[in-house]
Amino acid sequence: MKILLTLWLGLAVSISQASAQTRALTLPRTVPAGAALSVPTNGTGEGVLYIVGPMEVLKRTLQLGDTVVFHQGELHNAGHYTAFLEAPSSREIVDFDVVAQAEPASISFLAKPSRLAVNLPDGISGVAYLFDTFHNLILQSAQVSFHLSETEGAIQTHLVASRNGVAWVQMASAPKAGIAQFLATAGGVTEKRIVQQVPGDPCLIKMTARRAGDQLVLETEPLRDCRGNPVADGTMVTFTETYQDSECTVDAPLKHGIARALVPAYSGSVISVASGVVMGNEIRWQAGR
Repeated sequence: MKILLTLWLGLAVSISQASAQTRALTLPRTVPAGAALSVPTNGTGEGVLYIVGPMEVLKRTLQLGDTVVFHQGELHNAGHYTAFLEAPSSREIVDFDVVAQAEPASISFLAKPSRLAVNLPDGISGVAYLFDTFHNLILQSAQVSFHLSETEGAIQTHLVASRNGVAWVQMASAPKAGIAQFLATAGGVTEKRIVQQVPGDPCLIKMTARRAGDQLVLETEPLRDCRGNPVADGTMVTFTETYQDSECTVDAPLKHGIARALVPAYSGSVISVASGVVMGNEIRWQAGR
């Protein structure tokens, strides 16, 4: 038993000494992307150092005891790396990480939708992805400022901390129609998107009718949404005339804010008007009017 214990202790000491002797490579645990890197080595004799990481493999032939230098920009892809040192008497493996630079160099900014109705709470969404000089996604949290400027000069601002390289926000569309600038800023970088804010559905439709020979000329007053914005030209308005068991329907687009249509002048007919889900007034036509 004593002989076995002595042998085991001797083997453990030998392994410990061998492990200490083979620690020929010194590397930091993390390296900023693109930064220069100096790798000190210990020992004597020739060796080969391999650095293996995402999308790249670097090789250096060296004399043990020298410092191996990797210049700026050589290690630029963020991710997990492994260093292999091959020498005649030893082989060493060390893991380390290349991390994205902390300062954003570019922003990928998505704004949706590019066109929407006015006065919609949380109607506009903005998503910003932060990248460093080498287009690595910056996982470290950073402050992103979102600005939405309206045609009348009002500005909505939200400051959001990114998570895993992404920051997002929701904002209300303006009460007035027009073009808005949507900005995302992080560090010294700003990206701009344009959002077109258009009038909403008509709030009230009022129609008039007048006789022209054997037809009726139907015409709406200028259509506006509930915020007073003129409804966009091209919006469809539907006129419907019901007479006995028959029905006549005419779709007319707004031109200069007004829709017009012609229908037969049947005495006793009932005429209605609508745009989308919004109904207007009703007219009961009688001969002699």
